[in-house]
Amino acid sequence: MDSTLGLEIIEVVEQAAIASAKWMGKGEKNTADQVAVEAMRERMNKIHMRGRIVIGEGERDDAPMLYIGEEVGICTREDAKSFCNPDELVEIDIAVDPCEGTNLVAYGQNGSMAVLAISEKGGLFAAPDFYMKKLAAPPAAKGHVDIDKSATENLKILSDCLNRSIEELVVVVMDRPRHKELIQEIRNAGARVRLISDGDVSAAISCAFSGTNIHALMGIGAAPEGVISAAAMRCLGGHFQGQLIYDPEVVKTGLIGESREGNLERLASMGIKNPDQVYNCEELACGETVLFAACGITPGTLMEGVRFFHGGVRTQSLVISSQSSTARFVDTVHMKGKPQSNPTALISLSATIPKKVKTWGNTSPFPLSPEVQTLGDLCFGWVIVTGV
Repeated sequence: MDSTLGLEIIEVVEQAAIASAKWMGKGEKNTADQVAVEAMRERMNKIHMRGRIVIGEGERDDAPMLYIGEEVGICTREDAKSFCNPDELVEIDIAVDPCEGTNLVAYGQNGSMAVLAISEKGGLFAAPDFYMKKLAAPPAAKGHVDIDKSATENLKILSDCLNRSIEELVVVVMDRPRHKELIQEIRNAGARVRLISDGDVSAAISCAFSGTNIHALMGIGAAPEGVISAAAMRCLGGHFQGQLIYDPEVVKTGLIGESREGNLERLASMGIKNPDQVYNCEELACGETVLFAACGITPGTLMEGVRFFHGGVRTQSLVISSQSSTARFVDTVHMKGKPQSNPTALISLSATIPKKVKTWGNTSPFPLSPEVQTLGDLCFGWVIVTGV
């Protein structure tokens, strides 16, 4: 897989995040989702690839979506043979969520982001838009905790693996009625619970980063986000397990008449012979090369949200690669027009960059030189300046 693809997918999630952020706090979750979908699709169609959406979101609530089976990329065009060499053609499977946490955007709350995961053809688990039981934990607990164990058992194991008391552990759970018993069990075991209304991808991958004070994700969420989380956790070496939930008595799916039999029929039609199988991250993201990218829409645990200023936009993104075993935080300033001929915009840009930039893995600051005068001087650390 071309190494430049990592830079391309950063721009995909950046454009989706910027488009969605313009609707932050306006109470229009479907519009925030729609513009993110359109921006993501438009940017992906400029990439030299033949991409296929293998898992998307939108069926459960009739939201706008990049639909399963949709082809994206320059090499999907009818005239592709004239400029795409079949021998060099990159065929890619894509899992997307252009606006993870639409309600968070609509109500101006923290934790929403644009996310996607890619791998070579056949490298990502393809499933309908069902729900999924999930367990995420730090790399130190990989292979020790298990989704088939009770929350109490897993907390004891996690405590041993992390050399922490159970009372020091923080477990993220979606704030849903279906999790009432799970939440109580976690609290009875002595651990602390952080309830979130939406957006469990960030919670899952935060388990793999020290300093986030998130030690596990438990409970049932959307399957698309499960595949995307698994892709990130595979790259990070973290623990992730998922099990599809097809019984509407467990959680309402809204698919095929909302019947258990109908959902089983759909899974069978997609080649899933054992609907109760527990998948690990290597099975959900089995490709030789896996890339994950996310861009904050509103501020979150791992990334800042989109920030607008006179003359431009600033975004913070994360790209994780299994090939290079890296996680890069990218702070990007998108200048409007031609900044070199617009001194007002350049001054505004200088004012927006803080004196310290937080970097992954440590809290050491990158001081901003007082001699910052030109556009080139602004390219430091993980800050990238681009024209839009």
